[in-house]
Amino acid sequence: MKTTDLRDRFFRRLDSHEQVFSLLDLLPGLSFFVKDRQGRFVALNRRGCEYCGVTSEDEALGKTDHDFFPKQRADEYRADDLTVLQSGEPIINRVESAPESAGSPRLVMTSKVPLRDPRGRVIGVAGFSRQIEQIRQAKGTVAAFADVIEHLHECFAENLSTADLADMAGLSQSQFERRFRRAFNASPRQYLMRIRVERSAAMLSETSKTVSEVALACGFYDHAHFSRSFRRIMNASPTEYRSRNS
Repeated sequence: MKTTDLRDRFFRRLDSHEQVFSLLDLLPGLSFFVKDRQGRFVALNRRGCEYCGVTSEDEALGKTDHDFFPKQRADEYRADDLTVLQSGEPIINRVESAPESAGSPRLVMTSKVPLRDPRGRVIGVAGFSRQIEQIRQAKGTVAAFADVIEHLHECFAENLSTADLADMAGLSQSQFERRFRRAFNASPRQYLMRIRVERSAAMLSETSKTVSEVALACGFYDHAHFSRSFRRIMNASPTEYRSRNS
């Protein structure tokens, strides 16, 4: 008997998939979800419920990201889901904003995989996300950059060079860039830019500072660069974002 046959026969004997899914509630900081082709939640663990602002999975089943998150952020999540559904390929370790509120300063690492029926047709998406500051893995991956990540989040507005960050990690610049990209699926500069844009989004939503003042406070020294970077990540100009989320 093939080992896969043994596995399949065993799981077919289970009374309910919930026996396995319940284990996912015990993993701290891990948000797990399953959605159908229409983007409706069909499974959600405890951390996922917290992100959606509901007390139980039953309150989220049949609803979509647009029922819980700002439209712009929900649109981003749906776009990623559609990419997986249409291509049949997973998205692995995408660094993105935590699904808490518009302009959240927290970042998460998200992975999504296609779910197929017995005929091989993609019928949904399963995924999980973990807050980056809480991720701890083997040396050479995320954990090796713990001090660097903390420094980036605390000093994001400063003029941070990749060479200085590499020194902090005790690596050559080429080693640092290669390992950082492997751990976070983004370059150090891309990661820093995401932090700056997320912080600026929060300031645009929560303060009366001008766009130029926000740009300066978040480490952008050129208004045009700020606007281009903000639009690329948030799919809206700083002014458009403010008008939607103030």
